[in-house]
Amino acid sequence: MTPFQEIADLTDVTVDVEVELGRRIMTIAQILQLGQDSVIRMGRSAGDNIDILVGGTLIGYGEIVII
Repeated sequence: MTPFQEIADLTDVTVDVEVELGRRIMTIAQILQLGQDSVIRMGRSAGDNIDILVGGTLIGYGEIVII
């Protein structure tokens, strides 16, 4: 049995995957001004490391890249 076959029963389980690129404190007025295609500037850029969380648990790290 392959590893994929061993976990086949779990393929329909939904999990939350979070990748945090940054945090920003904003006023309610600033949030209300956001619309489709709004940009929120963050202090992170290409080459910076990011945390990858599943169900709120850190499972790995990544790196911001520009493609």
